[in-house]
Amino acid sequence: MSQSHSTTESESDLPASVTPASTYRLQLRPEFPFAAAEAAVPHLASLGVSHVHLSPVLEAVPGSAHGYDVTDHSRVRAELGGEPGLRSLAAAAQAHGLGLVLDIVPNHMAVPTPLRLNRPLWEVLREGPGSPYARWFDIDWEAGGGQVLLPVLAGPVESCELRADGEVLRYGEQEFPLREGTAGMALPELLAAQWYRPAWWREARTGLNYRRFFTISDLIGVRVEDPEVFTATHAKVLELVRDGVAQGLRIDHVDGLADPEEYLRRLRAAAGDGCWVVVEKILARHERLPSTWPVAGTTGYDALHRVDGVFTDPAGAADLADRYAKATGLPPWAQTARACAREVLTGDLAAELRTLERLAGPELAHAVQELLIAYPVYRPYPGEPEPDPQALEQAAALAGPDAVAGVRELLLRDPAFAARFAQTSAALRAKSLEDRAFYRYAPLLSATEVGGAPGQPAVSTAEFHAYCAALERDWPAAGTVLSTHDTKRSADVRARIAALSQAPELMDAPAGPDPHLAWVARQTALGLGPVPDAVPRLTQALLKSVREAALRTSWTDRDEDYEAGVPAYARAALDLPPELAQAARANLLGMTVLHLAMPGVPEVYQGAETEYRALVDPDNRRPARFPRPELARLDAGAAPDGPAEEKLALTACLLRLRRDRPELFRGYTPVQARGPAADHLVAFTRAPGLLVAATRLAHRLAGAGGWRDTVLPLPPGRWTSPADGSPHRSYEGRTPLSDLLAARPVAVLLREE
Repeated sequence: MSQSHSTTESESDLPASVTPASTYRLQLRPEFPFAAAEAAVPHLASLGVSHVHLSPVLEAVPGSAHGYDVTDHSRVRAELGGEPGLRSLAAAAQAHGLGLVLDIVPNHMAVPTPLRLNRPLWEVLREGPGSPYARWFDIDWEAGGGQVLLPVLAGPVESCELRADGEVLRYGEQEFPLREGTAGMALPELLAAQWYRPAWWREARTGLNYRRFFTISDLIGVRVEDPEVFTATHAKVLELVRDGVAQGLRIDHVDGLADPEEYLRRLRAAAGDGCWVVVEKILARHERLPSTWPVAGTTGYDALHRVDGVFTDPAGAADLADRYAKATGLPPWAQTARACAREVLTGDLAAELRTLERLAGPELAHAVQELLIAYPVYRPYPGEPEPDPQALEQAAALAGPDAVAGVRELLLRDPAFAARFAQTSAALRAKSLEDRAFYRYAPLLSATEVGGAPGQPAVSTAEFHAYCAALERDWPAAGTVLSTHDTKRSADVRARIAALSQAPELMDAPAGPDPHLAWVARQTALGLGPVPDAVPRLTQALLKSVREAALRTSWTDRDEDYEAGVPAYARAALDLPPELAQAARANLLGMTVLHLAMPGVPEVYQGAETEYRALVDPDNRRPARFPRPELARLDAGAAPDGPAEEKLALTACLLRLRRDRPELFRGYTPVQARGPAADHLVAFTRAPGLLVAATRLAHRLAGAGGWRDTVLPLPPGRWTSPADGSPHRSYEGRTPLSDLLAARPVAVLLREE
């Protein structure tokens, strides 16, 4: 199932104390600064987490709600409380037995307004390629005729009011540095004399000559592979690690780096073996993390796909795909993904493609394009999968076999070309899959998630067990997630939508002039349910969906008449039909139990310790509500009231066990039910003193007559339910599932000593 992870720098070889028992993600923003995070520490400690995972903490664009637009690597963000606020938070966390994990952004910096906030970039624009900061950024000076294209204007340059003012060039509220000796020139000569060229924002698509984050031109790529740039951009973070402020690091978008493995080795050497490091790396279903990387593993989107998939009915998902195709007339997944890749590569990423074509030469240009489209994973690494034979045949048929062979040979002998090809491939996969195809192909929205496989969304229990066994063997300290700041729908929304795979007939006739949008709106409304502010939240999510899908409108070519009709699809907040309510409850609790008990280091997203229904950002980045009163009531002995409190009780129970009894979370052994409904249970033991069991496809189970005489052969010993909100009972031997799961669709059991 996986490559063996045997490197001597393996995180699994480090002392157990450096690996978190679990993490809890907080989204910092000016409205939720370090002081607010510090106020939440007692609740998080009571919940049972071991580490608080903070979104980026370095100086960012003023007002940023996420912090990934870094402007200054040397300072902790003032809007959050500055370095004193961060150190105070760390001290409070440590006083409660918690550590901190920092999210860091090595791939890019902001092109901010005001531009002076990014001093290195300001100096490059003022001094050109001779600036000591020029090595910081991936700028192709030759492609730009000696100037950096700045796509900052609202229209063509001749229609915009630009004026020199002292030592700066002004455009509205923006200002740019003037090259020494050019002040006082007439405007046309002055513009021609600069190291940059202000341009209409639409020119970025074809004319941009700096590497950026995906297609976001106001995030410029950083050459962190340069040792001096690495040192300058990591000094503050490494100081915080050395001072004990942070005990772990999450590396954002590692695929964007020129040489991720070399970067990670440099980071490991600088941070020390005592720092837990995970990478945001999206793995395709059969892709494996390179075994030589000196990290604990990924952040966990690969686990998300397996947990979601085991609660998805394969027959129902196929039925939904057929119904969707008939209702919308849109093509199947593989065709959709390939079409989106071609659109994005030749459109949004045309500038990046042009750079690669220039490096490869005109004879190989077409083959470069076809190989990028054919590649099956985010980016190539040594020993990673080749494009499948059929994809290679398609590329060869379109570009010629000799040209395809020529590009593959160039990838082997030219490291600079190979790095840029890989970086472009990563951007292409992210933009064409996550930000287009996942919005365009919508038979089952719970499957169109980061790391997911919409064409094959269901995961069998055998595949789930094989994945968990491989994770425990090869990457036991890797992260696992269900909800993040980047998931398009929170786990609990996906749990509700996934229930539709057991009743595809409920999607028979969505109404409206746009069948695709009607389908998306119905599933989104059912997933969110009748929550406060449902209609405006649905409207916001649906507008983002239609723009990303780019079928009728897009971010850059808005059809305002079409978009004016979108809110009509969001006017009715829907609840799941009564027959699916229990299936949704089973999914919600089952996903929770598997995630928190399976191998790896589970992360709870802010507020998701209880039922948490959120849609795509910015909906999922709102300040969290922490269920302190509910947790206190449960701790006082009250029975859980509804699925939200059932989830809270289970979450607290398993997180506390992970913190207090880590020996329970070693090893992994599947436990197989016996009887007519055996396929409706997924169960395993850890240690082996912990056993968890979860009902899958509960609606189908009920329709087939329930558990009947299906039993779970418990391993030897007497097993007792802990303080997880369930009735306190003991079991041993062949236990009827109708008894074990009478009160709720999941079970957590501890073996008595």
